[in-house]
Amino acid sequence: MIEDYRDIKNKVHKMKQLEHRGDEITHSIYEHLNRTFITPLEPEEISNLASALDDILDYIDGTAQQMLVYGIGETDDHMTEFSKLIALSVLEIQGAIHGIRDMKNPKYIEERCIEINRLENLADDVLGHALKELFQSDDAITIIKLKDIYENLENATDKCEDAANVLGDIAIRHS
Repeated sequence: MIEDYRDIKNKVHKMKQLEHRGDEITHSIYEHLNRTFITPLEPEEISNLASALDDILDYIDGTAQQMLVYGIGETDDHMTEFSKLIALSVLEIQGAIHGIRDMKNPKYIEERCIEINRLENLADDVLGHALKELFQSDDAITIIKLKDIYENLENATDKCEDAANVLGDIAIRHS
């Protein structure tokens, strides 16, 4: 959506559908945890991970909704950079989750978590630069809109880091 900012209403609708699907999966996980006595991980670990992943999706969806509601006409370099950092973080999360399936290499999971932390730190820097540039404007409405969007994109990277922390804890407990 950020890289091809056309047909936004449809893309935001598709994002909302993905977010709803994520909610369904999260709810299903909780239901299974309530019925299952033996799980490959501690139920609390599974629950924490599901919640952290749901939070990432919620921030991505919320930001997409916000961009539509605010009438954002085009994206900028900061939004593009945030979206790349989020995408890279999610790929690292995916790798770490695959690593959990085979706990023989907790170092692999730890490396993914360290990379997610590094990406989140880069997002902090992008936010700082974006806000500095933004506050050079005299257009208060634009400042408010873009500040909200930038902060929510950065919050998505924070949620990726939260998921990495859960994954790191799992790797430590099971190594």
